[in-house]
Amino acid sequence: MFGKNSLRKITTSVTLAAVWSVYSMVAFAIPVGSTGEITVSGQVTVNGQPTVSNATVVSGSSIVTGADSSATISLGKTGRIEMMANTSLSLTFSDSSIVVTLNDGKARFANSAGVATTVATKNATLIADAGQNNNFLVEVECSHIHLDTTAGLVTMREGTADKQVAAGSSATAGNLEQTGCKPCLRPGSAPGVAIAGWPWLLLVAAGAAGAGIFFGTQKDDTTLGGGTIIVSPTR
Repeated sequence: MFGKNSLRKITTSVTLAAVWSVYSMVAFAIPVGSTGEITVSGQVTVNGQPTVSNATVVSGSSIVTGADSSATISLGKTGRIEMMANTSLSLTFSDSSIVVTLNDGKARFANSAGVATTVATKNATLIADAGQNNNFLVEVECSHIHLDTTAGLVTMREGTADKQVAAGSSATAGNLEQTGCKPCLRPGSAPGVAIAGWPWLLLVAAGAAGAGIFFGTQKDDTTLGGGTIIVSPTR
């Protein structure tokens, strides 16, 4: 009997040690800084599931905001991401990096100095200067993207061409005139008025001349309804 009890104790101890070992390996395998906290307004999903404020977001998550909704993901000292309505992105991060794929919508990114931050879109890749704090807004539209840099320096890489966008400036990548897309409503982005230029001026001049000829050839006598004739008093 003593032998059986001892065997059971040894087996139980070995099992507990194995479970603790696996748990410890999984816990230490999670990179430091690979979790963040999300604050939401409206309908927001993380990995396809509805979420609430103060929920934890892990690296590798996909986040989507609905209409009239927004979300802010705080990554502690690493940085933060503010998502506006109808925005979809995938987020990977650590203590020293933020990597985002922005599929649709608009989001603002802020990162601390020493954090390599990259935002990939369908038209260009945006690379923040890791040597300083950066704050920039990216908007993905139907056929193009907009980048507005508030602080720091962001490089817009479109194909093999790089363009540096410093604080207080903006840039666009893609085709602004692609058919089938909604018009861009940003200031200064609307196309010029079609009637401007010499053809329109000639048309106005011709109309004025025609009107002058017509009224100049009319007689002083004017007929009003019922055949009544009004004679000019100057005759």
